[in-house]
Amino acid sequence: MPLLAYYLHHLSPFLIQFGSNIGIRYYGLAYVLGFLCGYWLYRLLVKRGYSEMQPSQVADFMLWWVVLGTLIGGRLGYMLLYDTRAFLDHPLSFFEIWQGGMASHGGMIGLCVATLIYARKHRISWLNTVDNLAVVAPIGLFFGRCANFINGELFGRATSLPWAVQFPRELYFIDPNRAGPILEQASQIRPDFGVLEILIAHVPTSPALQHLLAQSLTPRHPSQIYEALLEGVLLFLLLWFFRTHVRWPNGILSGLFCIFYAFFRFCVEFVREPDAPLVAGMSRGQFFSLFLIPLGVGLILAGFLIRSYPPIFRRDFPVGFKKQSQRT
Repeated sequence: MPLLAYYLHHLSPFLIQFGSNIGIRYYGLAYVLGFLCGYWLYRLLVKRGYSEMQPSQVADFMLWWVVLGTLIGGRLGYMLLYDTRAFLDHPLSFFEIWQGGMASHGGMIGLCVATLIYARKHRISWLNTVDNLAVVAPIGLFFGRCANFINGELFGRATSLPWAVQFPRELYFIDPNRAGPILEQASQIRPDFGVLEILIAHVPTSPALQHLLAQSLTPRHPSQIYEALLEGVLLFLLLWFFRTHVRWPNGILSGLFCIFYAFFRFCVEFVREPDAPLVAGMSRGQFFSLFLIPLGVGLILAGFLIRSYPPIFRRDFPVGFKKQSQRT
């Protein structure tokens, strides 16, 4: 297949742009949509009796505890696990969330800490709280991975598959001996295109630049889409089915979330370009995902040992649901 047949990524990171680097970014919008959908789904679970919270508590819980836990944990996890040098040199870069750079593993840790504090403060089951969060969390992962694709970041390894994508941000990582001639040709289109940051910013609006890059860049796996479908859509469907159709004690769903997420992430990392040095021959994503498996097993064991249940399983529930639950 000729190189020009591949899709060249030329999406703008801005939904609305007010200046050279100011506007409403899809990355931020993804977090807003993730939290709004998460709020709606979590409140739905609360109203149906799957949570020990009251519906009036959900807004406060999602806005202050879930949002802050995810943002702080995700950003701190990225800075410490993937970009330690930049964090040490410029600690204030921690607040530059609009530039991207969030670690899902760090976000999970932040959520666990935030929900543990919340559960102890309000004297409700922590396992029940994280179970319901595990059910809705894949929605946020889905929007986040879609935003990664729109930003053209965290792309996959080289491939010749027909759905491969050419990502301009590849120029940040390839050998300067290869990037140099591309920048030189770009500068002939417009002198300032010889500066990499300016070139990347103008790909969405310059057909001539798009034509040049389509002949020069490597076709790659759109690994962000793979992760959106596996860690987002498929994981959500599985956990939602288990939450609403199976009578399991608290802790099981969060354990399954850890195991399924680790498995999906580990598999996709084989076709994702590593964004940090390998650890024991594995990508950072694979290495950190391994720790989620024993955590997931531990949560499942704790659930079966403690055997506490959501409110809906501790009372007379509607006939339709009772018949459904008796099959498990």
